[in-house]
Amino acid sequence: MLILVLLGFAAVAVPAYAAFNWIVASTVVQLGTLFAEKQVLYDRHRGLEALMREVSLAEALAGSQSIRDWANDESNENLKRRGIAELEHFRQSFADKSYFFVIDASGNYYFNDAANAYAGSQFRYTVNPDNPRDAWYYATVQLGEGCHLNVDNDANLRVTKVWMNCVIREGRRVLGILGTGIDLTSFIQEVVNVPQVGVTSMFVDRQGAVQAHRDQDMVDLRSLTAEMSAKRTVYSMLDNAGDRAALQALMDEVAAGDAVAKSRFMTVSGRQMLVGVGYLDRLGWFNVTLMDVDAIIDRRLFLPIGLLLAAMMGLTAAILMLVFNRQVLDRLKRLEGVVRSARQGDYGPALSMGDARQDEVGRLSAAFTEMAVSVADHTRLLEARVRERTEALETLAFRDAQTGIANRRGFVAAYADAMAGQRHGLLLVDIDHFKSVNDNFGHAAGDAVIIEVARRIVDCLGQGNICARWGGDEFIVLLQHSAPNLLRAAAAGIMAAISDRPVQLPGGGQAMVTISVGACLTEPGDTIETVTEMADAALYMAKGEGRNRVVVFGPEVAPAGESRTA
Repeated sequence: MLILVLLGFAAVAVPAYAAFNWIVASTVVQLGTLFAEKQVLYDRHRGLEALMREVSLAEALAGSQSIRDWANDESNENLKRRGIAELEHFRQSFADKSYFFVIDASGNYYFNDAANAYAGSQFRYTVNPDNPRDAWYYATVQLGEGCHLNVDNDANLRVTKVWMNCVIREGRRVLGILGTGIDLTSFIQEVVNVPQVGVTSMFVDRQGAVQAHRDQDMVDLRSLTAEMSAKRTVYSMLDNAGDRAALQALMDEVAAGDAVAKSRFMTVSGRQMLVGVGYLDRLGWFNVTLMDVDAIIDRRLFLPIGLLLAAMMGLTAAILMLVFNRQVLDRLKRLEGVVRSARQGDYGPALSMGDARQDEVGRLSAAFTEMAVSVADHTRLLEARVRERTEALETLAFRDAQTGIANRRGFVAAYADAMAGQRHGLLLVDIDHFKSVNDNFGHAAGDAVIIEVARRIVDCLGQGNICARWGGDEFIVLLQHSAPNLLRAAAAGIMAAISDRPVQLPGGGQAMVTISVGACLTEPGDTIETVTEMADAALYMAKGEGRNRVVVFGPEVAPAGESRTA
């Protein structure tokens, strides 16, 4: 047994080693994810705090009544002075000490900078839709009200600036766009140039283009051809298409707000590296961190733990396996046979199984016995409920849920059963001007009218006759063994029952309701399509003659190709 245990232990050692490596890798991933999350939060706190302050100031300026009054009447010198004064007041609070304001009605662009170089002549030029340099304005106008950030990265000057473009609207009308800018160059350089062993941080946009990197050549490639520019995206750093797709998925996930940061291992320049991704929502940038795990964490640190675990397992394996076979394996084998029997639907062995010992296997056996009893009872109960539910669904399939009478499917089935070589009467009933009931009293009143009309029709029918809801405010009636005089009498009785007294509506109101009826007599062998077409033709004529009447299908009613009389 000891030899077998040792052989088994040797066989387990391989997957155990793989599991140990997996645990180590999982620990590294968790640590890396925490690191990436802290890095993103740290970067956001350092850089976006000032950005948010600028956005708040720009939003406050955009909401100023002085600015709105000036935009509505630009030619008014008094309003212009107040508007300029408001802009100059906020300029002192902006970090960049500058502002711009475009009035949409005229396209006039007003600007002043930190040096106050344009004091008294803030008007600079007029934006033009044909000027490509003014395309930013017309693109921003299409956005909703509020402040929208536009990142401008000048790779040649190594200057990154974020513009706050606040759209001012009055209802649907655009009054203009105003805003300011803030220089994030120092913030970006501080982040990407932090010396960390095995860690490289960069900023990329939604297309993966590198916006800031420790290696300035990664950004300076913007000035080269489009073919070369494509090589400076973060995706070009990855060795295979699978990792590129995975990185895109991580970026989509953090951009959607599902997580602050996500990370996974990818192959970068032939090395397995942990790639962490975070999203700076106000900038529309991603903070991508490449972590060389082998440089950050020496995996050999885990080796003593692995050796200690192996030694402890080897010492205890022999003792444990001496008792494991009798105390566990034999009893589990018996339980396994019981489970197989239960899987085949035989719960007898499970119900008769007994294990009085109160250890884990004994409690498992007792729990399985209880489960077998419950499963057997629930199986019987479920089968009974399924039968009941099936019967109920079969009934509902032929009933209209609102009125309780038969629906179209139920009527078709009843018509097929009622033929039997006899003449029957068919009435197609339509509520006159039903749309006006919904329009004047509401849909709840319309529902009440539908229910009450159905009830009155059913009350007028004798035993064996069938009423069904044909659709919307249309009902259909099948009169067993009918004749022309009986057909007209039944239709007149239904009309009288509906129009003699008003229908009580929810809320205490009343509505007088009338109906139009198209009638026909069926002949043995008539299909449901044939008789409904005849009744529908008669109903069409009843409506054409002014509604609130009965028309019986005859030669004068028959459409082209029909010649039956009634």
